[in-house]
Amino acid sequence: MTIGIDISQIAFEGSGVGAYVRNMVAALVRTYPEHSFVLFGSSLRKRRVFSEFVKTLERPVKLVVLPLPPTVLEMMWNRLHIVPVEWLTGRLDVFWSSDWTQPPLRSCVGVTTIHDLSILRYPEESSNRASLDAGSARIVANIVATQKRRLARAGKACSVFFCDSEATREDARALLGIPEKKLVVVYPGYGKAAS
Repeated sequence: MTIGIDISQIAFEGSGVGAYVRNMVAALVRTYPEHSFVLFGSSLRKRRVFSEFVKTLERPVKLVVLPLPPTVLEMMWNRLHIVPVEWLTGRLDVFWSSDWTQPPLRSCVGVTTIHDLSILRYPEESSNRASLDAGSARIVANIVATQKRRLARAGKACSVFFCDSEATREDARALLGIPEKKLVVVYPGYGKAAS
């Protein structure tokens, strides 16, 4: 089986989601030698993070890196829903999307992770409008709107949703209407953050 995984979040070094992705990918590659893995990442400035991470894995994997900032992928995949991920990665049996973007899938099974749904429960506590950070010449996304679009796409495209806890599973069922049979609790585990 060929499994594609979006590792874009590891570019945000020191983040909890980045550590989660690093540790999950390392464990999957180590535990399932019978499968091949295609790791996909997108970053404009931190592309080297991906190749350095791949070197830490116990066996070779294919790496596909796009020199695009996350805001471009968000527009391309969450807003316009164009360019199936398989056009970039090659044929896949499964694609595990990140917690930020949901690409169109041609024929593979979609899987994603929901870490929590505080963004829907407490939208007033999150960035609720887009802005331009002139100092770094970057667009700061409206996180609430971005996550709503991504979760709507994921709801249609994904067959399995990994939830970090029973509370997140219940929120996904109640707030998003995802059927119980698609929700699987996979605890993040414990370990030092991979660097």
